[in-house]
Amino acid sequence: MRVGDREIEVSNRDKVFFPGEGITKGDLMDYYARIAGTMLPHVRNRLVMMHRWPDGIEGEDWYHKDVPDYFPDWIPRVEVTKSDGTLQQLVCNEAACLVYLADQGTITPHVWLSRADDLRKPDRLIFDLDPPRAGAGSGDGGFAIVREAARAVRDLCDEIGVTPFAMTTGSSGLHMVVPLDRSADFDEARAFAREMAEETARRDPDRFTTAQRKAARDGRLYLDVMRNSYAQTAVAPYAVRAKPGAPVATPLRLDEIDDSRLSSQRYSVRNIFRRLGQAEDPWRDIDRHAVSVASARERLRARAGG
Repeated sequence: MRVGDREIEVSNRDKVFFPGEGITKGDLMDYYARIAGTMLPHVRNRLVMMHRWPDGIEGEDWYHKDVPDYFPDWIPRVEVTKSDGTLQQLVCNEAACLVYLADQGTITPHVWLSRADDLRKPDRLIFDLDPPRAGAGSGDGGFAIVREAARAVRDLCDEIGVTPFAMTTGSSGLHMVVPLDRSADFDEARAFAREMAEETARRDPDRFTTAQRKAARDGRLYLDVMRNSYAQTAVAPYAVRAKPGAPVATPLRLDEIDDSRLSSQRYSVRNIFRRLGQAEDPWRDIDRHAVSVASARERLRARAGG
């Protein structure tokens, strides 16, 4: 399969990855080749963790960080420091890389919140919002509280002069994302996110909580900011999720979180291109809205009364 200037040796294109829809590995590769122009700006120069399902969504799966020796040399590697040494992780900067990963059974690429040239300085801040009960991400009434939490985060961002960006995860919830100017490290960014979550919960303690222990949540939605740490990852925008229907993590306009029909799995490989044919990528100018953690945190503390 030729993708740009690369030739990829493909195996088992006809292997069914999503049995309910008859979507094959070849279909997945074709999807990533087609979406690459829209997706690459959101993954370029970011380290990738691969969620691999070589036999499709009903088979065995695993998360794969280090780059196997047999991966082609044209895929860039970056050495990453970990507690017991180092490992090599890949960077996906071209369409051929996305297609190659799909050929290797990577249904879902996850990416770092920082870029390869300065791994300890994030340029994304994420609020991970999932329903407080399992199964509520597919469109039933339990998803309403996720939209309410997203609106609460959006409103607080507006108050402190920060522009948030919303995305369905394609699984069960939403991500609210704040672009950062990379002036702060992960510890500073996570502390700021925690203060924002605490202020959001303080304003509506009956529905939202920052309690990490499930037993302490008492049915409330957990405002999760723990992804904002060194070496943590988040699902890449426009990545396919390994779930029936092949849902896609989809960037949204902010007004879409007000839509009662919204669910985490509303968009899939079957309808995402119709959506993009009707409107541009809502995140196309996200980096223009990058903010300083220090200044935003100062404004937050002023709004929260210190």
